[in-house]
Amino acid sequence: MRSILIKNGRIWNGNDFFCGDIFIDGGRVVKIADSIDCDAFFTYDANGNTVSAGFVDIHTHMKGISPDIYGICIDAVCLPFGVTTAADAGASMGDDSLLDSFAVDSFAYAFAEIKNNSVLTDSLDKRINAYGKRLAGLKISFDTTGGEIYDINPLREACEISRRLGLPLTVHTSSSPVSMLEIVKELKRGDILTHSFHGGANTSVEDDCASLRLAREKGVVIDAGLAGYVHTDFGVFAKAVESGYSPDVISTDITCASAFMRGGRYGMTMCMSVAREVGMSEENIFRAVTSTPARVLGAEAGRLFEGCVADLCVIGVGESFSLTDKEGNTVQSDNGYKCLLTVKNGQILYRY
Repeated sequence: MRSILIKNGRIWNGNDFFCGDIFIDGGRVVKIADSIDCDAFFTYDANGNTVSAGFVDIHTHMKGISPDIYGICIDAVCLPFGVTTAADAGASMGDDSLLDSFAVDSFAYAFAEIKNNSVLTDSLDKRINAYGKRLAGLKISFDTTGGEIYDINPLREACEISRRLGLPLTVHTSSSPVSMLEIVKELKRGDILTHSFHGGANTSVEDDCASLRLAREKGVVIDAGLAGYVHTDFGVFAKAVESGYSPDVISTDITCASAFMRGGRYGMTMCMSVAREVGMSEENIFRAVTSTPARVLGAEAGRLFEGCVADLCVIGVGESFSLTDKEGNTVQSDNGYKCLLTVKNGQILYRY
């Protein structure tokens, strides 16, 4: 592998910002220091831009893993946005060998299908076995608009299965038949609320953010799961942040119907930009796309240190975007985040 020297960066190592240089060789980070002067096959001047641990997106939909109506070529919608590790949050097809074939480190949340207000366990068992070491957990779409769901019973069944198997459960919360607080009461530490800031009925900011407060107390992961403007009310998002409940994780829920289409170049960097515009601090934003989602996945990612695998990205600003949610709230900027360089396993796989 060719050596890479990245100079003059504002480094985010998964926990802190500091200035310095990074030397990469043999697919690993060899040295991080205030200043490094050595020969390298390729030298990149970050020019004060942020050099971050590679981003981790725990809610995507991959071609061949999610149904065709959602699945998209995952490398094409991750690498240009700094994402080097991703998980499919609706996995019902394919297997671990397909996940192994992607350039991005890929994982799967096996989808628990619901019929007649009950989880179909036979199909779920097959999906769990198909993903092997790439299985990250289970996923339920607790949504009355997309299935035969009438009450809390399917959620309780899914929770029981996840506890029995010792796996985390991701819960799609939009259009649920019960309140967000009732959902959180059923969950265990490590389970994931996705679309935590959706609009309409049963939102997370009802009752003075009681559901988000309980989620924090229980160790339930609060995932923004933006899906552009589809499953996010920017007013709800802003109120949650103002109330002290920034999401633990920022994910895209990117699909073939959203990539490069929603308000600009839709991807992780736009989701980060939205989070910044509604009031999240930069430290919380970068933590929510690196070290925290990596911990949620149990993946060796999301941090930069000497000796680690060289998965990283260089992030600048200057991207224009404009998104309007279903409630008419618009978030826009001409100074959004943009990915300038993505390095995966010590190889440059994207350059702006």
